[in-house]
This record gives sequence, structure tokens and C-alpha cells, in this order.
Amino acid sequence: MPQYVLRGGGYHAEVTKRGAALRVLRHGDRDLVASWPVDGPVPHYSGTLLAPWPNRVARGRYTFHGEPYEVPINEPDRGHALHGLVAFADWELIEPSTADDQGVARLAHTIEPTPGYPFRLALQVRYALSPQGLATTLTAENIGDRPAPYGCGPHPWLIADDGAEEGWELDLPAGRVLRVDEVLIPTGLEPVDGTPYDFRAPRPLGAYAIDEAFTGVTAGPDGLARVRLTGERGAVQISWDAAAMPWVQVCTGTGFGHRGIAVEPMTCPPDAFNTGTDLVVLDPGGKHEVTWTISAV
Repeated sequence: MPQYVLRGGGYHAEVTKRGAALRVLRHGDRDLVASWPVDGPVPHYSGTLLAPWPNRVARGRYTFHGEPYEVPINEPDRGHALHGLVAFADWELIEPSTADDQGVARLAHTIEPTPGYPFRLALQVRYALSPQGLATTLTAENIGDRPAPYGCGPHPWLIADDGAEEGWELDLPAGRVLRVDEVLIPTGLEPVDGTPYDFRAPRPLGAYAIDEAFTGVTAGPDGLARVRLTGERGAVQISWDAAAMPWVQVCTGTGFGHRGIAVEPMTCPPDAFNTGTDLVVLDPGGKHEVTWTISAV
């Protein structure tokens, strides 16, 4: 699987052509994200980009501007369309002209119209290393002739240190959690007060399994939301513009046999193509851009 190596600011990153996925991110000798073999396969969407929707479209069906559509089911056990259309597509490197030992890489992919998503979007992702960490910027432009529904997010599995996940402390300043049914379709928002999902005061994860979307995220004075995992020997943080991405999915590896904790900032919640909640509508010529940063702490 072709990949591109980035170095800068004390960090080392490796990005793959398939899915423009973040395969490796290290600070010094510390892994900050779960990796996988260079030849794949990519486990549990690790490091991939999720667009034109994050999370799920229930039963793969939605209606947009009065027209019904059906996208392919790729989560057969639950019967849903999961994580968009580009996570395993090939992306083209457009910056720099050489792939090795650079601090920046930009890749591009075009979503071509299909019966289930008859819209044409030009996507670009820019990875840039600095002493502040790895900043990832995802841009979407509607290059078609009709408005398009859109949502996006990343899927990193973060690693605090080499200890067990159960001992890591989660700092998640979110006030509401989206509850779901047995096949993970949203049933309603609830305050986190008095529930196992309240991590506004950082505390260890323990053995409790989490696979929930959160909102009501408290941002800092700079407008950035920050979620942090802290172990005995290190910490990792992901930050983003809370206004542009008001949701975050948190998923523990419990039951997956997968290393790390998935922390996925999202522009919209699960099944937004049906509910319309925080759904982005890109008019022809319209653009949408978000940035998130993963850093060692």
C-alpha cells in the first residue's frame, strides 16, 4: 500500500494512499495512534477519513430535497451504511512533489455521482506537522450541479501510553450523550449528569464499554474543544473547532480486540442524513472546511 512519510516538530507521521489514512503518528518514541501493517488491511477504520457522512445512515436509506436515495449497506450485521464513501478509496498525492521526509502532504479525491449519492464533491486533505502536533484539514467543494448533503470527521484510535486502556484517564468536556437502540440508531439526547458517560471531570475509563456520540462540548477561550487521554507515562490530545464540529464519537476497543480509544470529532451526529441534525448542505460551488489536531501532551 503506497504511503507518504512526514517529519517535523519532533513528530513522525505516515499517511496511506488508500483512504488518505493516518497509519502512524509518533512523537519521539511514543505512538499516539494505533497503527497497522503497511500492507493492510485497515482495522476498524483506523485513521481513515469519513465523508460524505460520518457514522451511520440507518438502513442505508435517506431522503434529500424530497427525493429518496439508497446507499450500499456495509455494516450487514446491523443493516446500515457506515462511515461514508471514501475511507477505502484511493487518494492522489498533490503536495509535495516528493513523498518522503516532508512536514506536509496534501491528497485529493473526487466523489463521483452514484445512484445512492448523485452528487459530485472534490475533497482535499492536508496533513501538516509542527511542534503543536499533526494538523489535518479536510476541504469539500461541491463541483456538481445540485445541492448535496454532507458531513465528515476523522477516525483515529488514540493511544495515551503503553499501559492498558482501562487505566487511562478520559477528559471529555461534553454535557450531552446521544442514546441509541440495539442496532445503534439514535433514540434521543440525554444530559450526562449522573450517567456513566460523564467525563467532564477526568476519570479512568475502567472496563466500561463506550460507543456513543456526545455533544454540548465545552470549548476553551480559543474556541477549541479538547479531548485528552492520560496514562501513567504520557498523554495524547485531539482538538478542533467546537462550532464547526459540535459532535464527537468515542468508542473503546472493548470487544473489538483493537488497541486504543477512537475519538472522532464530527460535523453531525449519527443518521444526520435522515434527521437533518447539523447536516451541511453544500450548494453548487460551495465549500466546507474543518481542521483537527492530534498532539502529545
